[in-house]
Amino acid sequence: MRHDQRRFDELRPIEITRRYTGSAPGSVLIKAGRTTVLCTASIDESVPPWKMKAENPTGWLTAEYSMLPGSTAPRKQRERSKVDGRTNEIQRLVGRSLRSIVDFEALGPRTITVDCDVLEADGGTRTLSITGGYIALVDALRTLKDVLPSDRPVLTASVAAISVGVVNGEVLLDLCYVEDSRADVDMNVVMTSKNEFVEVQGTGENRTFSRDLLNRQLDIAESGIRQLMKLQEEALARVI
Repeated sequence: MRHDQRRFDELRPIEITRRYTGSAPGSVLIKAGRTTVLCTASIDESVPPWKMKAENPTGWLTAEYSMLPGSTAPRKQRERSKVDGRTNEIQRLVGRSLRSIVDFEALGPRTITVDCDVLEADGGTRTLSITGGYIALVDALRTLKDVLPSDRPVLTASVAAISVGVVNGEVLLDLCYVEDSRADVDMNVVMTSKNEFVEVQGTGENRTFSRDLLNRQLDIAESGIRQLMKLQEEALARVI
């Protein structure tokens, strides 16, 4: 058993609250243990300048990520004019992951911005941002149902992400900070409901790892992502 009494392949308790705010057409507060992220999806009826040059411009999706100052200890400095390298890497990952399941021709010439703000960080903020960002995206698109094509879904699949790693020689799913900070191998896995990988970020922090160990981590990550997709589906089925 782990320090929080979870099995090696067990997710942290997941809580999902849709329509957490009233301004954005899609919003969700999602928690995995103590890690808490507010994800919102906003719609702009225009596209970036480089898209407008096309004869028939298609839509676009972008993402922004931030950790609020009180989300971690010691306090994180607020990013005012320039984001740091880690933040830029994560928001690009979130954007790539969500774009992988969007049909931009069906979306039409509009932009969706998914904002992921970390309220409390205890490991897995980037993966939870992707999982929650998808839910916010679905709710935002539902507000466009009267203007989107009825015969061509904008979303081609669902997407979710999870962390996995090797701690004290054992493969563990959904690492909290205590585990992540001492992991020998650390990995983030993003997959769609079509059983396809969007991204695999794996690093040997304190040791190298074999192909067999890589496969074991991917197998456990895939199992965790399937559980997350079921939770996404259940949350989106609830009438609010």
